[in-house]
Amino acid sequence: MPILTDAMKALVRDHTLGFVATVNADGTPNLSPKGTMAVIDDDRIGFGEIRSPGTLANIRARPAVELNFVDVFARKGFRFKGKAKFHAKGSGEYTAMLPAFAAWADLHDRFNGIVAVAIERALPITSPAYDRGLGEAELKAKFKAHFLGLLE
Repeated sequence: MPILTDAMKALVRDHTLGFVATVNADGTPNLSPKGTMAVIDDDRIGFGEIRSPGTLANIRARPAVELNFVDVFARKGFRFKGKAKFHAKGSGEYTAMLPAFAAWADLHDRFNGIVAVAIERALPITSPAYDRGLGEAELKAKFKAHFLGLLE
């Protein structure tokens, strides 16, 4: 049974900025935003690696990661826990996964490889605003107005 639902895939597709949490050698957390995220298949999410030396070093030594995606308007999202693996440009795995990154075709020449995360667990993220009885439409309108105001 696939881990990634249609709603999870849509969130990753529509809100491609995801955050990758890894652990540094000294045990401290490392959180890195990644803007080249894509759903690879029903059980894997990945990103095109361009400039991530710290994240890659952590993944090679400690592959357990957490990915977070949040719809900033709806104040909902998902956290994905799993094991990450780097696939270098030119490898068979890289070539097989590259079609999933078609949205980033203009960046393929900058990819050093693809980091694929085999998702083991997916959990929802929701704002405490929902606990107060606010609805999704109300939150979307509120945060749409907020972000439009930032553009002025």
